Amino acid sequence: MVFGAPRFFKEELKEVLETLRSGWWGTGPKCQQFEQDFGCFAHSRHAIAVNSATAAMHLGLDALGIGPGDEVITSPLTFVSTANVIIHVGAKPVFADVDKITGNIDPKAIEEKITKRTKAIIPVHLHGRPCNLEAITKIAKKHKLYVLEDAAHAAEAWYHGRKIGSISDMTAFSFYATKNIATGEGGMLCTNNPQWAEIVRIRRLHGISADAWKRYSSSGYQPYEAIYPGYKYNLTDIAASLGIHQLKRAPANLIIRQKYWKIYNQAFSKLDGVIPPAPIEPNTVHAMHLYALNLELEKLTINRNQFIDLMTQAKIGCGVHFTALHTHHYYRKTFGYQPQDFPNAYWIGERTVSLPFYPHMSQKDLNDVIEAVTQIITRHKK
Repeated sequence: MVFGAPRFFKEELKEVLETLRSGWWGTGPKCQQFEQDFGCFAHSRHAIAVNSATAAMHLGLDALGIGPGDEVITSPLTFVSTANVIIHVGAKPVFADVDKITGNIDPKAIEEKITKRTKAIIPVHLHGRPCNLEAITKIAKKHKLYVLEDAAHAAEAWYHGRKIGSISDMTAFSFYATKNIATGEGGMLCTNNPQWAEIVRIRRLHGISADAWKRYSSSGYQPYEAIYPGYKYNLTDIAASLGIHQLKRAPANLIIRQKYWKIYNQAFSKLDGVIPPAPIEPNTVHAMHLYALNLELEKLTINRNQFIDLMTQAKIGCGVHFTALHTHHYYRKTFGYQPQDFPNAYWIGERTVSLPFYPHMSQKDLNDVIEAVTQIITRHKK
């Protein structure tokens, strides 16, 4: 059983074939439709399609004018791209530790890290669980900071009656192959600010004043003009053709994952040696992108990596989301970090394991995962 498995249906095939036959494979009408559909889904006035969430975050920081000498606070418990993009614009990533129970960035830790150089906060909705945006927004307003949410895991999430994607200055989403909405590679940047949206649209494709679809539209040809040294971050119509229909299925797929989440919780809440995900906070919708256990290593004779090896022998794939960034070679070497500098992120990063969790799993698949986890933990108890 694989860890994550994207799925497509006849609607995607029909849309992709239509795009292929049209001869317009780059950024064009399908991309425009996907942007419109996703903007409605996210309750955002502007949705700009790009080729990854990494590109979305990079463009967001770039549009906000963040650069050399600036600092951006983010979580150390995330994928490397969240911190890498800060370095890409010439700024310094500053880590704030996470809450040990939820894995999300701790607002109190954020405030402790703010200096005169701080310009923005990038909170990460880990595994699809919304961060404490009320506290983070309050801190940002107090110190006049931007908030760019990393919602790569959180396409379907809501916070206090508001859709993730409509709350902060900017929000970045991912459509990577394993995501709940998958286009193979892809991303979206959402904002309610029209000026930032226009900047991002131009800078996502070499900084030219009009993309090819607009230049060759029915209104007549218009030559492009480079107005900024932009990037090659645009999404293709082939990918957007997948996204249009993947997006339509997102609400129904979330209902299925909510059911599977309860099945896993019922099984693992009784298993000594593992810690299931924390209860979902009131007045929020968890996107449930990943189901991750924390192993109680103090009670086991194996570590997390050995656990994954044993799951692999049982023909069940697992993932790790994530080992703490401050323990990675580049960040250790560059900033001199030690594991205990961010103890909660380190604690989670050493024992977290993500189980197979996708809508087309069968009841037998779920039972196989539960049985394998239970047997391995039981056999390796101290």
